[in-house]
Amino acid sequence: MTDSVTTLLTGFGRTAGTAAGVVVPELPDVASAVLSAPVRGTLARGLGRAYGDAAQNAGGSVIDTQQLQGIVVDHELGVVRAGAGVVLGDLMRVVVPQGWFVPVTPGTQFVTVGGAIAADVHGKNHHQDGSFGDHLIDLELVDGTGTTHTLHPGDPAFEATCGGLGLTGVITAATLRLIPIETADIRTDIERVADLDTLMTRLADSDDNYRYSVAWIDLVTGGKALGRGVLERGDHATRAEHASDSPLAVADGRTVNAPPWVPSGLLNRVSARAFNELWFRKSPAEATRIVPYSTFFHPLDRLAGWNRLYGDGGFLQYQFVVPLGQERALQRAVELIAGAKSPVLLAVLKRLGPGRGLLAFPQAGWTLALDLPARWDGLRALTDALDVLVAEAGGRVYLVKDARLQPEMLPLMYPELEAWRTIRSGLDPDGRFQSDLSRRIGLVEPRA
Repeated sequence: MTDSVTTLLTGFGRTAGTAAGVVVPELPDVASAVLSAPVRGTLARGLGRAYGDAAQNAGGSVIDTQQLQGIVVDHELGVVRAGAGVVLGDLMRVVVPQGWFVPVTPGTQFVTVGGAIAADVHGKNHHQDGSFGDHLIDLELVDGTGTTHTLHPGDPAFEATCGGLGLTGVITAATLRLIPIETADIRTDIERVADLDTLMTRLADSDDNYRYSVAWIDLVTGGKALGRGVLERGDHATRAEHASDSPLAVADGRTVNAPPWVPSGLLNRVSARAFNELWFRKSPAEATRIVPYSTFFHPLDRLAGWNRLYGDGGFLQYQFVVPLGQERALQRAVELIAGAKSPVLLAVLKRLGPGRGLLAFPQAGWTLALDLPARWDGLRALTDALDVLVAEAGGRVYLVKDARLQPEMLPLMYPELEAWRTIRSGLDPDGRFQSDLSRRIGLVEPRA
């Protein structure tokens, strides 16, 4: 195990950096790293793609999981055993040429297996296939006493760890079911939709016909065009739909770099409106395309360092879900966002299927995610108002992306919070696992 190195850490949103002692243990040393945690506790961290402060631990230690590697594919059973530090993009580059695909992939490939479990990530297929945890056969966890557990679905500790934000222990490995594919491409149906009501109707009426479904939504343009969007729905392309002699070849992951420095204030209401108009107009009214999986699932990954586009102040991604039957709450949220004249550059609307419960985010309903500059003057007023609206509708915000939720909102949004805390305390009786997020919103009792 390497010595602890004090390092300034931030989330992907590049806000509220804090310093922690970072250690990079090999697998046999993970328990020692946990037991030697300082008073401020410790926390596992993968690639740091949590948008807010969920993977930071000010004044404590952070266990970097990059050494926890290994990929073993069982072709007969269609399962893979992977170390917690394995990056999903690397995993896909191994299994796709062999005719398999990761069953759930979020909007970026740069997430570790351990991070995907801790956040219980969901993708464009949640309405059909659920979240990452729904496809796990087992996981290995080093708890707060240094004990290693092999956990299975249905075990209380397993359920508390999926979506548990790393606060139940250090995930070291997992076994994951894969799905079979014939090609590395996605057949994508694209449809431009003129307003929010039509967009929601099209999603509700057609989602069951597709494995993957998502909509880019315009939250800037008002009037009759409020909530207009571009709907993309897809399925894995078949061999018959693929023109190449190498249907399982992984496309070149070539990227371009975002500017190293962006002037403060470049992203404002005017530039956001121009971007939204261009994005809507460039999209076809209706089309079907065959595209590489990386183009469909991870379009932003092609622009390395795109989070720098928001300038030195960084950005906040606010994501919420409201239950089915609360469509008016979603419509009201869109009206609030537009009425606040918020400079929303990127926003995504999806439908989710049933969730796992406890601290996991998804629930059957509508989820909207939007990016906002952290230094925008109206940020606090808008997000606080949205919190109230979402909570009153029986919804919640995605904690792994959060950077500003007030503690009193937590039990309203997560009614199974106390059940999760009880399971967690059994795994970590001395409260070794801590994070900036856990202290800020009162998820667990701080050690100091």
